[in-house]
Amino acid sequence: MQQLRSILSEKLPESAVDYCTQLCVDYPFDFILRKQRVTKLGDYRYDPIGRNHTITVNENLNKYQFLITYVHEVAHRAVHQHRNVQKPHGIIWKQKFQSLMLPLLRPDIFPDDVLRILARHMKSPKASVGGDPKLAKVLSTYDENSADELRLDDIKVGEEFSFRNRAFRKLEVKRTRAVCLDIQNGKRYFIPLMVTLDGLS
Repeated sequence: MQQLRSILSEKLPESAVDYCTQLCVDYPFDFILRKQRVTKLGDYRYDPIGRNHTITVNENLNKYQFLITYVHEVAHRAVHQHRNVQKPHGIIWKQKFQSLMLPLLRPDIFPDDVLRILARHMKSPKASVGGDPKLAKVLSTYDENSADELRLDDIKVGEEFSFRNRAFRKLEVKRTRAVCLDIQNGKRYFIPLMVTLDGLS
């Protein structure tokens, strides 16, 4: 537990450390930091053979994104016994996530701009922060290199850009993603608005 507390002390707002450490007492799990993963910020896994619960969070996240992701995964751990009767992000998970986040919705933990949008988000939490573009955008402003990053949301419809070493044109904006044309193969793809681009083409 001391090792977890040490990790959380480096990764979270100071006022949230005690609470988040206690969550591991209330819902025991192994905790692992992961290198940046493009497809997810964290995850929860249960090993039925060893009966072990494991939560991972990407180590590169800013402290507010880290906190939300950590509690998101603890909520999965907390509702584990319901896993066969509900969707992964169904009503039981939403209610648990809301109840676990409620004590953290305070100005000594989150800055005002994040707190206002996060409080609204928690009324009906999405499966990921990426599902709420406003929350994803305000959280991204606290990334270390946020001033240098260009996101798909930042460019206009019709502009061409490079993403994962491929050239695209932004065609249309949906709620959380954009329809983009792959210049080389002519196919259309849905790309999350909050991805970081390689640059403009």
